[in-house]
Amino acid sequence: MMVQGIRAVFRGGATVAVMLALAVAMASPAAAQSRAPETFADLAAKLSPAVVNISTSQTMDQPDRQIPGLPPGTVPEEFQDLFRDFFERGLPPGPREVQSLGSGFVVSPEGFVVTNNHVIEDADEITVNFSDGKSLPATLMGTDPKTDIALLKVEPSAPLPFVEFGDSDAIRVGDWVLAIGNPFGLGGSVSAGIVSARNRDINAGPYDDFIQTDAAINRGNSGGPLFNMQGRVIGVNTAIISPTGGSVGIGFSVPSNIAATVVTQLREHGQTRRGWLGVHIQTVSDEIAEALGLDAAKGALVSDVAPDGPAAAAGIKAGDVILNFDGRDVTEMRSLPRMVADTPVGKSVRVVIFRDGKTQTLKVELGLLEEQAAAAAPGETAPDEPATATELAEIGLSLAPLTDVARQQFGLPEGIEGVLVAEVARDSEAAKKGIAPGDVIIEVQQVPVATPADVTARINDAKSAGRKSALFLVQTGSDMPRFVPLGVGG
Repeated sequence: MMVQGIRAVFRGGATVAVMLALAVAMASPAAAQSRAPETFADLAAKLSPAVVNISTSQTMDQPDRQIPGLPPGTVPEEFQDLFRDFFERGLPPGPREVQSLGSGFVVSPEGFVVTNNHVIEDADEITVNFSDGKSLPATLMGTDPKTDIALLKVEPSAPLPFVEFGDSDAIRVGDWVLAIGNPFGLGGSVSAGIVSARNRDINAGPYDDFIQTDAAINRGNSGGPLFNMQGRVIGVNTAIISPTGGSVGIGFSVPSNIAATVVTQLREHGQTRRGWLGVHIQTVSDEIAEALGLDAAKGALVSDVAPDGPAAAAGIKAGDVILNFDGRDVTEMRSLPRMVADTPVGKSVRVVIFRDGKTQTLKVELGLLEEQAAAAAPGETAPDEPATATELAEIGLSLAPLTDVARQQFGLPEGIEGVLVAEVARDSEAAKKGIAPGDVIIEVQQVPVATPADVTARINDAKSAGRKSALFLVQTGSDMPRFVPLGVGG
C-alpha cells in the first residue's frame, strides 16, 4: 500500500516538477553530506600518504633489584652475585631501551608533522615512518601538554603529500568522519564512523572541548587525524574510554580549531602563547546565581584574582561574575579559559561583569600566560585549642576567631584573614558541600568578615533582602578560595 501511494504521486500533472525538485535536492551538498557514502576508498587513497607512523625510543635506567622474597642483608655477600644471576637470568644488563608507537600526519610539504604530546613525551629518538616504507628522523619543534599536541619536523628530499585543517566548528553530530592511523602498530588503517557528540569535557586539561566519535580508535591511533568527508582534518585523535583497552566506540579528538592554533604557535615560537587574564574561576550554580541576584546560572564566578595580573589592574574582583569576554557571551564557566587562551597576548578586550546587582564593562589588556606553582607547606600541629566557638545552628557551623594558634593548628597561610570554621554539623548542607573544620570564611555575600558576629550580620542582610542562600567565600589550607552557597531560609 505504501508503494502504491508513492507511485500515485507521480501519475498527476506535477510529476515532472516533483521529480526535478527531488533530483535537485538530492544533488545539493547538504543532501550529499547527509547520505551514507557508497565507499570511502577514494578518500582513503587520497589521504593515507599524508598519515604517518611515529616510533620513539627512550633509554631508561634499571633500578637496583632486590632478591625476591628476601630483605636486604639476608643473603651473605659472597653468595649475592650467584642469587642475583639466577633471578635476573634473561634480563639485559644495565639501562634498557623502551619503544612506543603512535600516529601523526603531515601538514606541510616541507615536512611539519602533527602528533600527540603523549606519543613523543620523554623520547630520546623520534622516527617518522611513511606509507611508502621510507623513514626519516624527526626534530621536536614544540609541545603543548594542555591540549596534548606536539609538532615535529623532518627533512625530506622532495615535497611531501600533506593534509590541511578544516573547520571543526562546522562539524555536526551525526556527520560522517574517517580516522586513519596505526592501531597496535599494524600500519595504515582506516576506520569510519560518525560524530557522536561535541564539546566533551573528559578532565584531560583546562581546554577540554573534544569531538566524540564512534570511528574505531585504538592504541596506536593517538596523534592520527580525524577527517570530514571533504578530506580536511577536523580533529586529532587523542583518547578513548574503554574497559578492555580496545575500541568500544567511544573515542575523542582535539578539535582542529584548537589544534591548528597550537600548531601555528609552535611553528612560529616553539611554544604556545596564550592570553592571560589572571583569575581563578568556578561554576555559577543556581544557588550562587540566586544568592548574587543573577537572573540565571551563567557566566564564570571569579573566586580569586592574581595580585599583579591583568584582571586586577582592570579592577576585576573576587565575587564578580564574568558574563561576556571580548564580545562573546560566557554561557558556562569552562568556555572562558579557551576564550582567553585564544585571544592574542597584549590585546585590549572588553569584559562585562556582574557586581552588586548590576552589570558593568571593564577594559583588560591581556598578558602572557605563565605557570605559577606555589604551595605553602602546612604548619606544625599545635596542642592548643582554638578560641571558644560560636554556634550557628541554622547553617550547621561553629565559628571562632582566627588566631595564630589556629593558623598553626590547621596549616593556614600567614596572610589569610577571616573567620575560622571550628566544627561542622554532620549531614548539614555545609558538610555536604565540602566545608570542614579548619576552613576559613573570608567573605559572606561578598563582604569581608573578621568575626563570627560579622558572619551573622551578613546572613541577616541576605535574609532581609529575601535571599534563600548566602554566598560564602571559603579557603581550605593553602588551596585557592572557592564560593559556597548555603541556605539561610528567607
